[in-house]
Amino acid sequence: MSNDFKQRLTQPRIVLAPGIYDALSALIAQQSGFEALYLSGGSVAYTLLGRSDVGLTSYSEAVETLARVTDRVSLPVIVDADTGFGNALNVQRTVRGFERAGAAMIQLEDQTFPKRCGHLAGKTVVPTSEMCGKIRAAVDSRRSSSTLILARTDSIAVEGLESALDRAELYLESGADALFIEALRTPADMDTACARFAGRAPLLANMVEGGKTPIEPADELGRRGFRIVIFPGGTVRAVAKTLIDYYASLREHRTTAPWKDRMLDFDGLNEVVGTPDLLEEGRRYETG
Repeated sequence: MSNDFKQRLTQPRIVLAPGIYDALSALIAQQSGFEALYLSGGSVAYTLLGRSDVGLTSYSEAVETLARVTDRVSLPVIVDADTGFGNALNVQRTVRGFERAGAAMIQLEDQTFPKRCGHLAGKTVVPTSEMCGKIRAAVDSRRSSSTLILARTDSIAVEGLESALDRAELYLESGADALFIEALRTPADMDTACARFAGRAPLLANMVEGGKTPIEPADELGRRGFRIVIFPGGTVRAVAKTLIDYYASLREHRTTAPWKDRMLDFDGLNEVVGTPDLLEEGRRYETG
């Protein structure tokens, strides 16, 4: 699967990867026809902990979530590994564990710890040399070169665009397979990044509703030169809005009847998660 994703990134058509946060969201995204998925660290924090994306999730929570996702779906998964959960040695453990759990691409960022969402203010970044060491550690620890390392820099907010581009250059030299320059502020900034890197490595665009980067459709980003686009938190924002409205309606009306046309019934949900097929498989092992 990882090798298939590596080959897919050599094609000119951009990969649109929606954000997921658990096995159910991954399953529905796969059923919707996407080619790849993005397991968002922020979305895991929102849904698993009910808290903000400020470095509260652990390696164990992330790798367990990833394993549940890859057990349920067959699509390649890009997984957010935050800072690698520590130093270069932690990065090695993270990469080995995420690779065993089925990651196709592992994202590492150059923020200090505790990290925070790339579109929040107040970020700080580690020295370039430290991040280059982490990337080398990641590359050295993976079992297969088909498990891709995605290097993310958050330095635009701290050091400016030129520094971010220079960091990305060094990360590429350190062995990163793909680049993620976070929080590009303008279409001109996007074009500057693509002009420097698009012909050399897959470049990822991050679309965050209400964030620092202008939202553009996937195909337009592809024309600019990006090879991957993620909408990492849109899924949770949509789910949160749905739950707010659903719970408000239930509390007001004391019944789910007003939501009948906006929700699956019992059989509908069982169809989505494959209950009939699962029960049929179970019958193969019945004795008698």
